[in-house]
Amino acid sequence: MAIPPPAAVGDPVEAIDTPALVLDMPAFERNLDALDAAFESARAGRDDGAAPLALRPHAKSHKCPDIARIQLARGAIGVCCQKGAEAEVFVEAGIGDVLITNELVGQAKAERVARLARRARVGVCVDHRLQVEQLGRAAHEAGTVVELLIELDVGQQRCGVADAEAAVALARIIATQPALRLRGLQAYHGSAQHLRAAASRREAIATATARARAARDALLGAGFACDEICGAGTGTFVEEAAGGVYTELQPGSYVFMDLDYRRNLSAPADPDLRQALFVLCSVISRAHGGGARAILDAGLKAFAVDSGAPEPLAPGWRTDRLSDEHCVLRPAEDAPAEAPALEVGARMLMVPGHCDPTVNLHDWICAVRHGRVEAVWPVAARGALG
Repeated sequence: MAIPPPAAVGDPVEAIDTPALVLDMPAFERNLDALDAAFESARAGRDDGAAPLALRPHAKSHKCPDIARIQLARGAIGVCCQKGAEAEVFVEAGIGDVLITNELVGQAKAERVARLARRARVGVCVDHRLQVEQLGRAAHEAGTVVELLIELDVGQQRCGVADAEAAVALARIIATQPALRLRGLQAYHGSAQHLRAAASRREAIATATARARAARDALLGAGFACDEICGAGTGTFVEEAAGGVYTELQPGSYVFMDLDYRRNLSAPADPDLRQALFVLCSVISRAHGGGARAILDAGLKAFAVDSGAPEPLAPGWRTDRLSDEHCVLRPAEDAPAEAPALEVGARMLMVPGHCDPTVNLHDWICAVRHGRVEAVWPVAARGALG
C-alpha cells in the first residue's frame, strides 16, 4: 500500500499529520548558499598547479531526487549514492551522473549497475579482484562501460586497499577488463567528519591527502590514469579542498545537519550551517493526565539513535527515553520560565541525532516556509539497500 503524504502543498504547518519529516526551507537554502560560498572560496584559493575541483553531493543523506535536482541546478556535476538500488532510483528520476561510493559484491548487483550505464554515467568503487571481475563480466554482457574508482583506505579502517602498491595491483586487474575504465581514486575519511576539534580533523585529512597523493603518483608512474581523486564530507571538505589533491568533494549532510554535527567545534573557514531538518511530533499523552512527562507519537521507528537520541527544538524540555512508537520528554533542569507548556495535542519539532538514517525511516519530506507547506517530496530511495 502506498503511504499517503502527511500534508498537501499550501497546508499550514499545524495541519501536517505527525510524525513527519519537516524541512525548514530558509535554513535549507541558507545551507546550500553557505556550502556553495565555501566551495567557491576553496576553489579560488587553490594553487595554480592544483587539480580542478568539482562538487558531487552525497544523495544518501536525503535519498530524494527533488533535492538532487536543486543541487545540480546550483552547479553540482552529479550525485553520490551508496548502493546500486539507490543509484537506480536517481537514474530513473533523470539524474545523469551517479557515483556509487561503495563496493558491490554479487552478480545481480553488477548486472543492475551495468544496465544503468546505458542511461547514465555510472561509477563504482572497488577494492578487490572479485568486484572487478563481476562488474567486468556484467558490463561486457550489457554492452556498456562502467567506470571504476579504486577505494583507498585513508584512515577510515573500513573499505579500501591498504596502500599505493595495492592500488597499482588492482589497477592491473582492471586493465584486463575491456568493459571497465579506471577513473581514479576514492579517498574518503568518514570518521574524520566527527572529530570534535578542528585541529584533529585537519590532521586526519592531512594524512588522508598524503596517502591519496602517494597512490595517485604510483598509478601515474605505472602508466595508469588517475583523473579523479574523490572524497570529503560535510565536516572536512574545506580541508580536502585546501590540500590540492582532491578533484571532487562529496558532502551530504550539509543540507540538513543534526545533533552530532552540532557537537563539532568549527574552524574559521568552515561554513556556518544551520539545523534545517526536524521531525514534527504531537503530544499524545501527559502521563495519566498530568505529571512531569509529555509523550510524543514518534519513537525508534521515526528516529535513528546511533548518534544519540533526538532533542526538542524548544527550550525547557529534554528527551528522557524512546521506545518503538513513543518519545518521553521531561522538563529540563534549567528550564526557562517561558518554556512552552506541552498539553495533549501540542506540537514539538525534534532535532535528530543523525540525519541520514533518520530520513531513511520516512516516506515524505514536507518543505515548509513561513508556516505553510511549500512542497512535499518523496524519499524515493528509502529502503534502497541492495
